Amino acid sequence: MLHKPLSAFSYAASASFSSSTAIDRPRTTMISANDFELADATVTVATANGRQVLPALWLRERTLDEAARDATTGQRFFNPHELPADLSLTDVAAKADGFTATFSDGFTSDFRFADLALGIDGDASPVERRSWLAEEGPGEIHDWQRLEASAAETRRCLGQFLERGFVILRNTPTERNSILSVARHFGFVRETNFGSYFEVYSRPVSNDLAYRPVPLAPHTDNPYRDPVPGIQLLHCLVNETTGGQSTLVDSLSVCERMRKEDPDGYRLLTEIPVGFRFRDPDTHLYDRHPMIETDHDGCPTGIHYSPRLDETPLLDAETMVAFHRARQRLGQLLGDARFELRFTLKPGELMMFDNNRVLHGRTGYDPSEGMRHLQGCYIDRDAPESLYRMLSATKTERTEAA
Repeated sequence: MLHKPLSAFSYAASASFSSSTAIDRPRTTMISANDFELADATVTVATANGRQVLPALWLRERTLDEAARDATTGQRFFNPHELPADLSLTDVAAKADGFTATFSDGFTSDFRFADLALGIDGDASPVERRSWLAEEGPGEIHDWQRLEASAAETRRCLGQFLERGFVILRNTPTERNSILSVARHFGFVRETNFGSYFEVYSRPVSNDLAYRPVPLAPHTDNPYRDPVPGIQLLHCLVNETTGGQSTLVDSLSVCERMRKEDPDGYRLLTEIPVGFRFRDPDTHLYDRHPMIETDHDGCPTGIHYSPRLDETPLLDAETMVAFHRARQRLGQLLGDARFELRFTLKPGELMMFDNNRVLHGRTGYDPSEGMRHLQGCYIDRDAPESLYRMLSATKTERTEAA
């Protein structure tokens, strides 16, 4: 396992992640104007899956005509489900950046290739996710003060976050509650029963094992909530102990390994919902999720994993044994040194990670050695991607969206 302080790893922006691999999943190639073809009242486009005709109903739904859509909000004045099912194109005339289409009901609208490309690529993340192994280290450590002062630095930091599922900052303020200003730089803070932020230090009487000095195996936070908190931040204010190392595990790497090694066990973990429960004197939360989340192609997208809290559903004896073995193997892989990155957060350092993708934990520590005090909070999962898209937009695109 890696037990290095962050200072032992390279901070270079050009660090090479030789073991990183793109997630094995179909992905739509970004569409350009050259991919469109107009002929015989038909519009076709070349996609990763071959050439495809754009149906009249699909086009009509995306009209930006001022008679059909509000220019300020972008919201339609009509309900697309009320369009005739046999709607067709009667004419298509080329323009410099697109075409004019005439529909069988007499409606005419201009379309830009760039707008239609966005509709085709709309589900593609702006940054391709890449799985990683512990040997690659934490990557570049970003300077908080530079992020505060530069939109370009923020965008670069977010690019790394969206790719790897986590990022580490240094030179953050160490005053109490300063985590909130860092969190609000990236998104909106989500308040829970723990408050807008929570304290992580040893307390003999507490409502969570995170507040004890015991080791914490890799886990995701709050799987008992609906929705589960998306992004977590943990901010080191004081660390005077020799233990208490932070750990991170990329569930995408682990789940891909599980999928190849034990397809049947993997399938069970993606299909059988597991209960997660939290109780204290003031709260009783419960929800169910499959341990492994997948996309429509069966590829892993995230994980819900907290062995301190989960409740296996009642299954028949044969399925119970098979599920147990699959869960057991998943736990073994999550604890495998090849997947578990370890490092020591120092005062002023903060890690931000996707709570639905990257598991976190820590080694135990002796509180008699000194104080170990972190603060944590959550923001919505879609916030960093939204900010990245905005910072990546051209000046023209931002003006048009205003």
